[in-house]
Amino acid sequence: MTSPGDRHPPADDPVCGRPGHARGLYGDSGRVLAQVVREHASRLAASLISLLGDFSAAEDLVQDAVETALRRWPVEGIPERPQAWLYTVARRRGLDVLRRESNYRAKLAQLHRLEPQAADDRLRLIFTCCHPALAPAARIALTLRVVCGLSTGQIAAAFVVPETTVAQRITRAKKKIGQAGIPYRVPAQEELPERLRSVLAVVYLLFNEGYLSSTPERAQARDLVDDAEWPAALLAGLAPGEPEVAGLLALIRLHRARGPARFDERGRLVLLADQDRSRWDHQAIEQAIALLTRAAHTHRRPGPYQLQAAIAACHAEATSFEQTDWAQILVLYDMLTHLAPSPITRLHRAIALRQVHGAAAALAEVDALEHDLACYALWHATRAELLRELGEAERARACDERALALTTNPAQQALLAERLTWS
Repeated sequence: MTSPGDRHPPADDPVCGRPGHARGLYGDSGRVLAQVVREHASRLAASLISLLGDFSAAEDLVQDAVETALRRWPVEGIPERPQAWLYTVARRRGLDVLRRESNYRAKLAQLHRLEPQAADDRLRLIFTCCHPALAPAARIALTLRVVCGLSTGQIAAAFVVPETTVAQRITRAKKKIGQAGIPYRVPAQEELPERLRSVLAVVYLLFNEGYLSSTPERAQARDLVDDAEWPAALLAGLAPGEPEVAGLLALIRLHRARGPARFDERGRLVLLADQDRSRWDHQAIEQAIALLTRAAHTHRRPGPYQLQAAIAACHAEATSFEQTDWAQILVLYDMLTHLAPSPITRLHRAIALRQVHGAAAALAEVDALEHDLACYALWHATRAELLRELGEAERARACDERALALTTNPAQQALLAERLTWS
Protein backbone atom coordinates (compact mmCIF):
# COMPACT_ATOMS: atom_id res chain seq x y z
CA MET A 1 0.00 0.00 0.00
CA THR A 2 2.89 2.34 0.69
CA SER A 3 5.41 1.25 -1.89
CA PRO A 4 6.89 4.29 -3.65
CA GLY A 5 5.43 4.62 -7.08
CA ASP A 6 2.18 2.77 -6.47
CA ARG A 7 0.09 5.89 -6.75
CA HIS A 8 2.66 8.45 -7.78
CA PRO A 9 4.36 6.97 -10.71
CA PRO A 10 4.27 6.58 -10.99
CA ALA A 11 -5.53 -1.57 -21.95
CA ASP A 12 -4.97 -4.42 -23.22
CA ASP A 13 -5.71 -2.91 -26.64
CA PRO A 14 -3.07 -0.24 -27.30
CA VAL A 15 -5.02 1.35 -30.12
CA CYS A 16 -5.84 4.85 -28.95
CA GLY A 17 -8.05 6.01 -31.77
CA ARG A 18 -10.34 3.04 -31.95
CA PRO A 19 -13.78 4.10 -33.21
CA GLY A 20 -16.27 2.40 -30.94
CA HIS A 21 -15.46 -1.29 -30.67
CA ALA A 22 -14.19 -1.55 -34.23
CA ARG A 23 -12.22 -4.71 -33.61
CA GLY A 24 -15.25 -6.75 -32.67
CA LEU A 25 -17.74 -5.21 -35.06
CA TYR A 26 -15.77 -4.79 -38.24
CA GLY A 27 -13.17 -7.53 -38.30
CA ASP A 28 -9.96 -6.88 -40.25
CA SER A 29 -11.18 -3.57 -41.63
CA GLY A 30 -11.92 -2.37 -38.11
CA ARG A 31 -8.44 -3.33 -36.92
CA VAL A 32 -6.78 -1.54 -39.82
CA LEU A 33 -8.96 1.52 -39.43
CA ALA A 34 -8.26 1.70 -35.69
CA GLN A 35 -4.53 1.69 -36.37
CA VAL A 36 -4.82 4.29 -39.13
CA VAL A 37 -6.90 6.57 -36.94
CA ARG A 38 -4.40 6.30 -34.11
CA GLU A 39 -1.45 7.14 -36.32
CA HIS A 40 -2.96 9.66 -38.72
CA ALA A 41 -6.21 11.19 -37.47
CA SER A 42 -4.66 13.87 -35.28
CA ARG A 43 -2.20 14.74 -38.05
CA LEU A 44 -5.02 15.17 -40.53
CA ALA A 45 -7.12 17.15 -38.06
CA ALA A 46 -4.17 19.42 -37.32
CA SER A 47 -3.62 20.09 -41.02
CA LEU A 48 -7.29 20.85 -41.59
CA ILE A 49 -7.45 23.17 -38.57
CA SER A 50 -4.42 25.02 -39.85
CA LEU A 51 -6.08 25.38 -43.23
CA LEU A 52 -9.70 26.11 -42.31
CA GLY A 53 -9.13 27.98 -39.07
CA ASP A 54 -12.14 26.17 -37.62
CA PHE A 55 -11.55 23.64 -34.85
CA SER A 56 -14.96 22.00 -34.95
CA ALA A 57 -15.21 21.90 -38.74
CA ALA A 58 -11.84 20.17 -39.07
CA GLU A 59 -12.73 17.59 -36.43
CA ASP A 60 -16.06 16.95 -38.14
CA LEU A 61 -14.28 16.34 -41.44
CA VAL A 62 -12.02 13.72 -39.88
CA GLN A 63 -14.91 12.03 -38.07
CA ASP A 64 -16.94 11.99 -41.26
CA ALA A 65 -14.07 10.32 -43.13
CA VAL A 66 -13.75 7.67 -40.37
CA GLU A 67 -17.49 6.98 -40.43
CA THR A 68 -17.35 6.65 -44.22
CA ALA A 69 -14.55 4.11 -43.87
CA LEU A 70 -16.56 2.15 -41.30
CA ARG A 71 -19.41 1.88 -43.79
CA ARG A 72 -17.44 1.18 -46.94
CA TRP A 73 -14.38 -0.85 -45.99
CA PRO A 74 -16.28 -3.94 -44.77
CA VAL A 75 -18.12 -3.96 -48.12
CA GLU A 76 -15.50 -2.74 -50.60
CA GLY A 77 -12.42 -4.12 -48.88
CA ILE A 78 -9.47 -2.41 -47.21
CA PRO A 79 -7.77 0.09 -49.53
CA GLU A 80 -4.19 -0.57 -50.55
CA ARG A 81 -3.15 2.66 -48.82
CA PRO A 82 -5.75 3.16 -46.10
CA GLN A 83 -4.26 6.34 -44.67
CA ALA A 84 -4.20 7.96 -48.13
CA TRP A 85 -7.83 6.91 -48.61
CA LEU A 86 -8.75 8.65 -45.36
CA TYR A 87 -6.90 11.80 -46.40
CA THR A 88 -8.63 11.82 -49.77
CA VAL A 89 -12.10 11.53 -48.29
CA ALA A 90 -11.41 14.25 -45.72
CA ARG A 91 -9.92 16.49 -48.37
CA ARG A 92 -12.96 16.10 -50.58
CA ARG A 93 -15.20 17.02 -47.67
CA GLY A 94 -12.92 20.00 -47.11
CA LEU A 95 -13.50 21.09 -50.69
CA ASP A 96 -17.21 21.15 -50.04
CA VAL A 97 -16.61 23.39 -47.04
CA LEU A 98 -14.31 25.70 -48.94
CA ARG A 99 -16.76 26.14 -51.78
CA ARG A 100 -18.84 28.09 -49.34
CA GLU A 101 -15.92 30.37 -48.43
CA SER A 102 -15.33 33.72 -50.08
CA ASN A 103 -11.60 33.04 -50.54
CA TYR A 104 -12.31 29.67 -52.12
CA ARG A 105 -9.67 29.75 -54.85
CA ALA A 106 -6.73 30.65 -52.62
CA LYS A 107 -7.60 28.03 -50.02
CA LEU A 108 -8.38 25.48 -52.70
CA ALA A 109 -4.79 25.65 -53.88
CA GLN A 110 -3.62 25.10 -50.31
CA LEU A 111 -5.92 22.14 -49.86
CA HIS A 112 -4.56 20.41 -52.94
CA ARG A 113 -1.10 20.68 -51.39
CA LEU A 114 -2.24 19.19 -48.09
CA GLU A 115 0.07 16.34 -47.11
CA PRO A 116 0.04 13.86 -44.23
CA GLN A 117 3.43 14.98 -42.86
CA ALA A 118 2.29 17.84 -40.64
CA ALA A 119 4.28 17.43 -37.44
CA ASP A 120 4.20 21.15 -36.65
CA ASP A 121 0.42 21.15 -37.06
CA ARG A 122 0.07 18.24 -34.64
CA LEU A 123 2.23 20.01 -32.10
CA ARG A 124 0.06 23.12 -32.46
CA LEU A 125 -3.00 20.96 -31.96
CA ILE A 126 -1.71 19.51 -28.68
CA PHE A 127 -0.82 22.93 -27.32
CA THR A 128 -4.20 24.30 -28.33
CA CYS A 129 -6.09 21.48 -26.62
CA CYS A 130 -4.03 21.95 -23.45
CA HIS A 131 -4.15 25.74 -23.33
CA PRO A 132 -4.11 26.97 -19.70
CA ALA A 133 -7.18 29.13 -20.37
CA LEU A 134 -9.24 25.93 -20.54
CA ALA A 135 -10.39 24.12 -17.41
CA PRO A 136 -8.28 21.02 -16.59
CA ALA A 137 -11.20 18.63 -17.20
CA ALA A 138 -11.85 20.30 -20.54
CA ARG A 139 -8.20 20.01 -21.55
CA ILE A 140 -8.25 16.28 -20.87
CA ALA A 141 -11.53 15.68 -22.70
CA LEU A 142 -10.47 17.75 -25.71
CA THR A 143 -7.05 16.10 -25.89
CA LEU A 144 -8.54 12.61 -25.75
CA ARG A 145 -11.17 13.50 -28.34
CA VAL A 146 -9.12 15.40 -30.90
CA VAL A 147 -5.52 14.27 -30.37
CA CYS A 148 -6.13 10.65 -29.35
CA GLY A 149 -9.32 10.18 -31.38
CA LEU A 150 -11.49 8.68 -28.64
CA SER A 151 -15.25 9.02 -28.89
CA THR A 152 -17.19 10.89 -26.23
CA GLY A 153 -18.54 7.52 -25.09
CA GLN A 154 -15.04 6.12 -24.59
CA ILE A 155 -13.93 9.20 -22.66
CA ALA A 156 -17.04 9.02 -20.49
CA ALA A 157 -16.39 5.35 -19.74
CA ALA A 158 -12.75 6.07 -18.89
CA PHE A 159 -13.65 8.65 -16.26
CA VAL A 160 -17.01 7.15 -15.30
CA VAL A 161 -19.02 10.28 -16.04
CA PRO A 162 -22.12 10.71 -18.24
CA GLU A 163 -21.44 11.02 -21.94
CA THR A 164 -23.40 14.28 -21.99
CA THR A 165 -20.95 15.71 -19.45
CA VAL A 166 -18.00 14.89 -21.69
CA ALA A 167 -19.78 16.32 -24.73
CA GLN A 168 -20.51 19.54 -22.86
CA ARG A 169 -16.90 19.87 -21.75
CA ILE A 170 -15.65 19.45 -25.29
CA THR A 171 -18.21 21.87 -26.70
CA ARG A 172 -17.38 24.51 -24.09
CA ALA A 173 -13.66 24.07 -24.73
CA LYS A 174 -14.03 24.57 -28.47
CA LYS A 175 -16.28 27.57 -27.90
CA LYS A 176 -13.76 29.12 -25.52
CA ILE A 177 -10.96 28.59 -28.03
CA GLY A 178 -12.96 30.60 -30.56
CA GLN A 179 -14.29 33.28 -28.23
CA ALA A 180 -11.02 33.88 -26.41
CA GLY A 181 -9.05 33.93 -29.65
CA ILE A 182 -6.69 31.23 -28.42
CA PRO A 183 -4.03 31.08 -31.13
CA TYR A 184 -3.47 27.88 -33.02
CA ARG A 185 0.31 27.85 -32.79
CA VAL A 186 3.30 26.50 -30.98
CA PRO A 187 4.08 28.97 -28.18
CA ALA A 188 6.92 31.44 -28.64
CA GLN A 189 10.22 30.44 -27.07
CA GLU A 190 9.66 32.58 -23.99
CA GLU A 191 6.19 31.03 -23.49
CA LEU A 192 7.22 27.45 -24.08
CA PRO A 193 8.27 26.38 -20.56
CA GLU A 194 4.98 27.46 -18.97
CA ARG A 195 2.82 26.11 -21.79
CA LEU A 196 4.73 22.84 -21.95
CA ARG A 197 4.11 22.37 -18.23
CA SER A 198 0.39 22.56 -18.92
CA VAL A 199 0.60 19.94 -21.66
CA LEU A 200 2.73 17.57 -19.60
CA ALA A 201 0.44 18.02 -16.61
CA VAL A 202 -2.52 16.79 -18.69
CA VAL A 203 -0.57 13.75 -19.90
CA TYR A 204 0.64 13.01 -16.37
CA LEU A 205 -2.89 13.24 -15.00
CA LEU A 206 -4.12 10.79 -17.62
CA PHE A 207 -1.35 8.39 -16.71
CA ASN A 208 -1.96 8.67 -12.97
CA GLU A 209 -5.65 7.96 -13.39
CA GLY A 210 -4.90 4.94 -15.55
CA TYR A 211 -2.13 3.62 -13.32
CA LEU A 212 -4.28 3.48 -10.20
CA SER A 213 -7.86 4.52 -10.78
CA SER A 214 -9.65 6.91 -8.43
CA THR A 215 -13.02 5.34 -9.23
CA PRO A 216 -14.63 2.32 -7.54
CA GLU A 217 -15.35 0.56 -10.84
CA ARG A 218 -11.83 -0.66 -11.53
CA ALA A 219 -8.38 -0.80 -9.96
CA GLN A 220 -6.55 0.45 -13.01
CA ALA A 221 -7.43 1.73 -16.48
CA ARG A 222 -4.80 0.39 -18.83
CA ASP A 223 -6.39 2.12 -21.80
CA LEU A 224 -5.73 5.50 -20.16
CA VAL A 225 -2.10 4.54 -19.59
CA ASP A 226 -1.83 3.84 -23.32
CA ASP A 227 -3.61 7.10 -24.09
CA ALA A 228 -1.06 8.95 -21.95
CA GLU A 229 1.99 7.26 -23.45
CA TRP A 230 0.97 8.05 -27.01
CA PRO A 231 0.98 11.90 -26.78
CA ALA A 232 4.07 11.71 -24.55
CA ALA A 233 5.87 9.79 -27.28
CA LEU A 234 4.56 12.22 -29.90
CA LEU A 235 5.84 15.19 -27.91
CA ALA A 236 9.21 13.49 -27.42
CA GLY A 237 9.54 13.24 -31.20
CA LEU A 238 8.32 16.76 -31.90
CA ALA A 239 10.17 18.50 -29.05
CA PRO A 240 13.43 16.54 -28.65
CA GLY A 241 15.13 19.47 -26.94
CA GLU A 242 12.86 19.33 -23.90
CA PRO A 243 14.26 16.92 -21.29
CA GLU A 244 11.10 16.95 -19.17
CA VAL A 245 9.19 15.43 -22.09
CA ALA A 246 11.69 12.58 -22.22
CA GLY A 247 11.45 12.32 -18.45
CA LEU A 248 7.68 11.90 -18.49
CA LEU A 249 7.83 9.36 -21.31
CA ALA A 250 10.49 7.39 -19.45
CA LEU A 251 8.41 7.54 -16.26
CA ILE A 252 5.34 6.14 -18.03
CA ARG A 253 7.32 3.36 -19.69
CA LEU A 254 9.12 2.36 -16.50
CA HIS A 255 5.86 1.93 -14.65
CA ARG A 256 4.22 0.15 -17.57
CA ALA A 257 7.10 -2.32 -17.51
CA ARG A 258 5.97 -3.42 -14.04
CA GLY A 259 2.38 -3.83 -15.19
CA PRO A 260 2.22 -7.64 -15.39
CA ALA A 261 3.31 -8.00 -11.76
CA ARG A 262 1.23 -5.24 -10.12
CA PHE A 263 -1.94 -7.32 -9.72
CA ASP A 264 -2.43 -10.99 -8.96
CA GLU A 265 -4.77 -13.37 -10.79
CA ARG A 266 -7.68 -12.23 -8.60
CA GLY A 267 -7.08 -8.56 -9.37
CA ARG A 268 -5.56 -7.78 -5.99
CA LEU A 269 -2.81 -5.17 -5.71
CA VAL A 270 0.69 -6.61 -5.25
CA LEU A 271 3.02 -4.24 -3.42
CA LEU A 272 6.43 -3.49 -4.85
CA ALA A 273 8.20 -5.53 -2.18
CA ASP A 274 6.18 -8.63 -3.14
CA GLN A 275 6.19 -8.37 -6.92
CA ASP A 276 7.67 -11.12 -9.06
CA ARG A 277 10.39 -9.15 -10.84
CA SER A 278 10.85 -11.85 -13.45
CA ARG A 279 7.49 -10.72 -14.86
CA TRP A 280 8.71 -7.18 -15.43
CA ASP A 281 9.51 -6.14 -18.99
CA HIS A 282 13.25 -5.72 -18.57
CA GLN A 283 13.86 -4.73 -22.19
CA ALA A 284 11.38 -1.86 -21.80
CA ILE A 285 13.10 -0.89 -18.56
CA GLU A 286 16.49 -0.72 -20.28
CA GLN A 287 15.09 1.38 -23.12
CA ALA A 288 13.34 3.78 -20.75
CA ILE A 289 16.47 4.23 -18.63
CA ALA A 290 18.50 4.87 -21.79
CA LEU A 291 15.98 7.55 -22.84
CA LEU A 292 16.20 9.18 -19.41
CA THR A 293 20.00 9.01 -19.34
CA ARG A 294 20.32 10.65 -22.76
CA ALA A 295 18.03 13.49 -21.72
CA ALA A 296 19.89 14.04 -18.44
CA HIS A 297 23.36 13.98 -19.97
CA THR A 298 22.49 16.01 -23.05
CA HIS A 299 20.54 18.83 -21.44
CA ARG A 300 21.56 18.79 -17.77
CA ARG A 301 18.29 20.47 -16.76
CA PRO A 302 16.74 18.23 -14.10
CA GLY A 303 13.00 18.59 -13.59
CA PRO A 304 10.21 16.90 -11.64
CA TYR A 305 9.37 14.30 -14.31
CA GLN A 306 13.00 13.36 -14.81
CA LEU A 307 13.45 12.98 -11.06
CA GLN A 308 10.33 10.82 -10.72
CA ALA A 309 11.58 8.71 -13.60
CA ALA A 310 14.98 8.40 -11.93
CA ILE A 311 13.27 7.18 -8.74
CA ALA A 312 11.30 4.64 -10.77
CA ALA A 313 14.54 3.58 -12.47
CA CYS A 314 16.17 2.90 -9.07
CA HIS A 315 13.34 0.53 -8.25
CA ALA A 316 13.38 -1.05 -11.71
CA GLU A 317 17.14 -1.69 -11.66
CA ALA A 318 17.12 -3.41 -8.26
CA THR A 319 17.25 -7.19 -8.51
CA SER A 320 15.19 -7.43 -5.33
CA PHE A 321 13.39 -5.12 -2.93
CA GLU A 322 16.22 -5.58 -0.43
CA GLN A 323 18.80 -4.51 -3.02
CA THR A 324 17.04 -1.20 -3.72
CA ASP A 325 19.32 1.84 -3.44
CA TRP A 326 17.19 3.67 -0.90
CA ALA A 327 19.88 6.23 -0.11
CA GLN A 328 19.90 7.33 -3.76
CA ILE A 329 16.11 7.39 -3.82
CA LEU A 330 16.09 9.62 -0.75
CA VAL A 331 18.51 12.04 -2.44
CA LEU A 332 16.27 12.14 -5.51
CA TYR A 333 13.23 12.85 -3.32
CA ASP A 334 15.17 15.68 -1.68
CA MET A 335 15.79 17.18 -5.11
CA LEU A 336 12.17 16.64 -6.12
CA THR A 337 10.93 18.28 -2.93
CA HIS A 338 13.11 21.29 -3.71
CA LEU A 339 11.98 21.62 -7.34
CA ALA A 340 8.31 20.71 -6.93
CA PRO A 341 7.34 20.80 -3.25
CA SER A 342 4.05 19.13 -2.36
CA PRO A 343 2.66 17.17 0.60
CA ILE A 344 2.38 14.05 -1.59
CA THR A 345 6.05 14.23 -2.53
CA ARG A 346 6.99 14.68 1.13
CA LEU A 347 4.90 11.61 2.01
CA HIS A 348 6.73 9.49 -0.53
CA ARG A 349 10.02 10.87 0.71
CA ALA A 350 9.05 9.71 4.20
CA ILE A 351 8.44 6.21 2.85
CA ALA A 352 12.01 6.19 1.50
CA LEU A 353 13.26 7.71 4.75
CA ARG A 354 11.88 4.70 6.62
CA GLN A 355 14.20 2.41 4.66
CA VAL A 356 17.26 4.58 5.40
CA HIS A 357 16.74 5.94 8.92
CA GLY A 358 13.97 3.79 10.37
CA ALA A 359 10.27 3.96 11.17
CA ALA A 360 10.51 6.51 13.98
CA ALA A 361 12.18 9.13 11.78
CA ALA A 362 9.67 8.46 9.02
CA LEU A 363 6.69 8.71 11.37
CA ALA A 364 7.79 12.16 12.52
CA GLU A 365 7.80 13.32 8.90
CA VAL A 366 4.43 11.71 8.21
CA ASP A 367 2.82 13.23 11.30
CA ALA A 368 3.95 16.67 10.17
CA LEU A 369 1.77 16.25 7.08
CA GLU A 370 -1.48 15.67 8.94
CA HIS A 371 -2.91 19.11 8.21
CA ASP A 372 -2.43 18.66 4.46
CA LEU A 373 -3.19 14.95 4.06
CA ALA A 374 -5.75 14.08 6.73
CA CYS A 375 -8.24 13.13 4.01
CA TYR A 376 -5.73 11.17 1.90
CA ALA A 377 -5.98 7.38 2.21
CA LEU A 378 -2.30 6.71 1.53
CA TRP A 379 -1.26 9.00 4.39
CA HIS A 380 -3.29 6.92 6.85
CA ALA A 381 -2.10 3.62 5.34
CA THR A 382 1.53 4.73 5.53
CA ARG A 383 1.09 5.86 9.11
CA ALA A 384 -0.49 2.48 9.94
CA GLU A 385 2.55 0.59 8.67
CA LEU A 386 4.95 2.79 10.61
CA LEU A 387 2.93 2.52 13.83
CA ARG A 388 2.68 -1.25 13.44
CA GLU A 389 6.45 -1.49 12.99
CA LEU A 390 6.88 0.54 16.18
CA GLY A 391 4.56 -1.79 18.13
CA GLU A 392 1.51 0.51 18.18
CA ALA A 393 -0.98 -2.10 16.94
CA GLU A 394 -4.21 -0.43 18.06
CA ARG A 395 -3.28 2.97 16.62
CA ALA A 396 -2.19 1.23 13.43
CA ARG A 397 -5.53 -0.50 13.10
CA ALA A 398 -7.38 2.79 13.51
CA CYS A 399 -5.28 4.29 10.71
CA ASP A 400 -6.01 1.35 8.40
CA GLU A 401 -9.73 1.69 9.11
CA ARG A 402 -9.58 5.37 8.21
CA ALA A 403 -7.64 4.62 5.02
CA LEU A 404 -10.24 2.03 4.03
CA ALA A 405 -13.03 4.56 4.54
CA LEU A 406 -11.26 7.13 2.36
CA THR A 407 -10.13 5.08 -0.64
CA THR A 408 -12.42 4.30 -3.57
CA ASN A 409 -10.02 2.05 -5.48
CA PRO A 410 -11.22 -1.58 -5.22
CA ALA A 411 -7.73 -3.07 -5.14
CA GLN A 412 -6.65 -0.77 -2.34
CA GLN A 413 -9.86 -1.53 -0.47
CA ALA A 414 -9.23 -5.27 -0.72
CA LEU A 415 -5.65 -4.88 0.49
CA LEU A 416 -6.66 -2.77 3.48
CA ALA A 417 -9.54 -5.07 4.38
CA GLU A 418 -7.18 -8.05 4.32
CA ARG A 419 -4.68 -6.18 6.47
CA LEU A 420 -7.41 -5.43 9.02
CA THR A 421 -8.30 -9.13 9.28
CA TRP A 422 -4.69 -9.88 10.22
CA SER A 423 -4.48 -7.26 12.97
